[in-house]
Amino acid sequence: MKTIAQLTYIPLYTDHPKEKVQDLLEFVAQHDVEVDVNYLSTSVKGDTDVVFALIREVYDTMTVEDEQFRFHVELLSPTKE
Repeated sequence: MKTIAQLTYIPLYTDHPKEKVQDLLEFVAQHDVEVDVNYLSTSVKGDTDVVFALIREVYDTMTVEDEQFRFHVELLSPTKE
């Protein structure tokens, strides 16, 4: 079973929001998930445990770096692929 998550990351109080988003995309690309970058969000698709671990790792990484951000996660129903 595969899980699809749509991630929207909005860096706050920064002069370089595009760089912050690009850093996040590079981080996500290092994981064993399919990545589809859209204009306002990024979709990731992979094994359920991997997707949920990735969401947690992204959140923890941004928190440790003392970032101010909004992080929206939308989960779609799993697929049988």
